[in-house]
Parts: sequence; structure tokens; C-alpha cells
Amino acid sequence: MARILVVEDEQRLALGLQDDLTLEGYDVQVTGDGIDAIRLAREQQFDLLILDVMLPGKDGFEVCRALRRDGLRMPIIMLTARSEESQKVLGLEVGADDYVTKPFSPRELRARIKAALRRAGGETPESYRFGDVEVDFVRCELRQGGRRVEATALEFKLLGAFIRHRGHTLSRAALLDEVWGHGTFVTDRVVDTHVTNLRKIIEPQPGEPRYLVSVRGMGYRFDG
Repeated sequence: MARILVVEDEQRLALGLQDDLTLEGYDVQVTGDGIDAIRLAREQQFDLLILDVMLPGKDGFEVCRALRRDGLRMPIIMLTARSEESQKVLGLEVGADDYVTKPFSPRELRARIKAALRRAGGETPESYRFGDVEVDFVRCELRQGGRRVEATALEFKLLGAFIRHRGHTLSRAALLDEVWGHGTFVTDRVVDTHVTNLRKIIEPQPGEPRYLVSVRGMGYRFDG
């Protein structure tokens, strides 16, 4: 189930979008404030944002710019009542993936959402190689230098999350949602411990990680 954050200060429209997208099978959360949208996107794992341009706190352009600066790469579809080309260009320049002008049909927005999720939909590959490490997700086997290395089911899930989002920084909250499950009460220290254990398996020098690197104040990034 894809998780969508709707950032829209028109309550009637926001609730309408929430109802419509929930019926489509999405897990939808709503906020009407730009500052709150940044906080939610940083703290939780969303697969897509629907972002209005005119918002209290910070406008949609500022929200989009802040999230991209943080390294968050989920698709962002911007909504606006303005149809000027310059506004659309600005939205795309600050990192939006698509642009829908009000008024729009729910059917059109649903189609845009599906297309954006399809483009961004990183699936776990059946196998993956980096350095002298080979991961077989079908057989749940991990080999380093041709030798089989033991890894727990949770370590496989964690590595799978990093490989799906390779090159992107994942916050501890995002890892908790994706690996442990949304709503699971696990501390950040637990995430750090499992990342440390994973480094011992995949890194030539775990104390100086080459593939699973820390991004100070944000989380971890897989560069394999």
C-alpha cells in the first residue's frame, strides 16, 4: 500500500482527496500547513506527496525545495490554481515531478499518481552485486568473495531497503517504516545497531564504511 501525504489547506478539497485516494487503496495523510508538511515528510516514509502551491507557513515551492535539499526523493505532484507556464517551470525547477492545474478531475490526478509511482517504483532485484558481495534475494543468500556469509532475515530486509533506494539518503524513521513496519515502536538506537551489524557483513573495513555511509543529522545512504 503506497503512502501519500496530501498537503492542501482547502479543507474541503483535502478531505475529498483523502476519501478518493483511500478508496483507491492508498494510505493517505493530510496536512494544510507547509511547515508541518516538511516535518511529516522528514519523520515518516511517504511514497508520494500531493503538494499545493499556496500554503500557510511555507508555500509549496519552499516545501519542495527543502525536501529535495534534505535528499528526500519521493515523487511530488504540485497543485495550483495558476496556469501560467512560469509557475509550472518554477515547480519543476525546485524538484517537483509533475504539475496539475486546478480545477482537475480526480481521474486525471489518479492517473498522474499511478504514473509517478510507477516511475519511482524501485523493486528489490532478484540478485544484486557490489564490490565482492553478491546478494540473492530469491534464495536469501549472501556471499562475499564467493563465500557464503550468514545474515538474519531482518538484515536481508534492511539491505533490500538500501538497495531499492540506492544513492538516496534514508532517515531512521524511513527505515523503521519500511523494514520494521509503520507504527512499530523501535528506537533509533536499534536501527543504528542493525546498520552496524550489516556493515560488519558487507564492508571490507566496517569502521570506515565504503558502501553503507552515514549522512550526518539525516540517516544513511547506500552507495553500492
